[in-house]
Parts: sequence; C-alpha cells; structure tokens
Amino acid sequence: MASKKPLKKMSIREVKFFKIANRKGFATIAKNNLTEGRTVYQAYSRMVKACKRMGYELPLAAGVTLPKPK
Repeated sequence: MASKKPLKKMSIREVKFFKIANRKGFATIAKNNLTEGRTVYQAYSRMVKACKRMGYELPLAAGVTLPKPK
C-alpha cells in the first residue's frame, strides 16, 4: 500500500474568483486548475477537490467568507 504524503497548505488568496462572461455561473482559477459552478461556493468547493488531487489543501470556507467575484 502506498503511503500518503501530507498535503501542502494553500491560502484562499491564491484563488481567483470571477463571473463568467456570456454565461450563467462563476469560475475559479488556482495552480493551473479551472473550475466552474452555478454559485461562487460551488465553484470553490470544486476547486478544493481539484487542488487536493494535485497535493494542495485549501481551507473549507463558508459561503459568507468567500470573496466577491470581479
């Protein structure tokens, strides 16, 4: 069985949030990952999973603590 390496901590400031032009929804970009979702929180939660696959750990944030998209 393979041993698991500890995940590297990542700050929420490293994630860029924005509204997708000409579409419904929002997107996030971090560490060469792009995720989309109907809400900011959904896009961010998908980013948490994508970063975890790459060996990074993002904090789980409540919807009110996420920054406003630009």
